[in-house]
Formats: sequence, structure tokens, C-alpha cells
Amino acid sequence: MGSQPDLDAHIRRYYGGRFDESSRLTTRSAAGLVELARTRRLLADHLPAGAEVLDVGGGTGVHASWLAGRGHPVTLVDPVPEHVAAARAAGGFAAEPGDARTLRFPDRSFDAVLLLGPLYHLRDRADRLAALGEARRVLRPDGVLLAGAISRVVAATDLVTGAGFTDLPGTGLLRLLETGQSPLDPADGFPAGHFHTAAELAGEVEDAGLRDVTVAGVEGPGSFALELVPPDDQVVAAAVVLAERAQGHPESADLSGHLLAVARR
Repeated sequence: MGSQPDLDAHIRRYYGGRFDESSRLTTRSAAGLVELARTRRLLADHLPAGAEVLDVGGGTGVHASWLAGRGHPVTLVDPVPEHVAAARAAGGFAAEPGDARTLRFPDRSFDAVLLLGPLYHLRDRADRLAALGEARRVLRPDGVLLAGAISRVVAATDLVTGAGFTDLPGTGLLRLLETGQSPLDPADGFPAGHFHTAAELAGEVEDAGLRDVTVAGVEGPGSFALELVPPDDQVVAAAVVLAERAQGHPESADLSGHLLAVARR
């Protein structure tokens, strides 16, 4: 396994040239469309009207553009230069390069902070707590944090089925299930540094000093099947209903591809 600086460099190469992050949420599969729809509903549920938002790791600005259109002043920060350029071209909000662990903004600058990508690109707990701590620092009193993660359960399932149940990396799979560490070299593909359980994500957010933490499964328990089908309005609508009906069930969040923690400063 490489170091975090190696992973950081791979993230910039991966998202800068090999992978179109905006299409993942808009055209690639039903899973992306459900993730987008559910994330927007959760954002709308928790962001007060006119809240000033910092979108950390905001990519090309898919969420930032939508929030700006709803009247939110938005500043986007991302470590990938190509993402920042695309976000600036979209217009309607500020966009600049930056790292979730070392934000340049003063204390208590924003009503809400989004961390919808950084946590699963940070291998070490200390780095994830640094990003969460920075988010807390720049939040105003009673401000809201929305922090995303990738489900460890779904990551393990994807690994097993992708390998056709053969030639599995036994010790690596066990390490993934026990610790959240990927058994694959990030340079081989998607540069994930860590996969969470819902309980672990809630614990890290609390350990960073935030309160009133809840964790929702974004795509819901139909998450894995959604990766297998093309975008379809009926499938997306049904999956959104299923995700909302399952929300609150003790195990439902871990069966979703993405987790979303909501907390207050």
C-alpha cells in the first residue's frame, strides 16, 4: 500500500484525466441518479434558506450549481485542478483549489460544510479527523456538517462478485471487513483510501467534536442492483422511495453504496 501523498497524487491523475466525476452522477447508471436525487433531498432537508455553504471536495460543481440555484452562496474547494476549472466555468459560485485537511478560511465562516468525497480518499483516521476538525472549525455555531463515506459492506460485496467468487484476496478481504482498508493498490483503479461502516462514520464525526450525529444510507438497500441497470426514471423513482422507507432501520445504511452523516457544530 502506498503512502497518503502517493494516493493524493493518484487522485489528481484519476479525476483529472481518467474519470468523469460529473457523469457518474448524471448519466452513467441508475445508481448515480439515485445518489444525486437522494443527496439533494437530504441537503434540502438540512440546509436553512440562504445558508452559506462550503463544498469541500466538490468536484466539478454538480451540487454547488444546484445549491447556488436555490439561493445559497457557495464556495467550492477541490484538490484536482481540472475540477476547479470546470467548476469555475459553470459559474454561479466561487471555486478554488484546496485540501480538506488544511482549509484557508477563518473560524466560523460558513453555515454549512459539505464533505461528500474527502473522507473515503483519506486512508488514515488521523487525516479523516483532521478534515472533520477543519469542517467544524469553519462552521458557525449550530452550523450543519454533511459528510459522505463509502459503505464497507457494499465495497466487500463488490470485490467478491467482481472476482466471480474465485481468487479472492483472503487476508485483504478480511482486512477490508475488519478495518475498512482496501485490499487493492489504489493505483490499480478507484483511489479509495478507506471504507466506512455507518457506526464508524458516526463515531469519527463525534470524535471530531460535532454533535447530534445521524447517518443515512444515500442510495438505500437497492444500491448494488442500481449499478447494473441504465438510467431509467421509473427505476430511480422506485429506488428513492425504497431508500426513504428503509431510512432509520438499524442495518439499512450499511447496505447503501454511500453513507451520509449529518451533524451540528
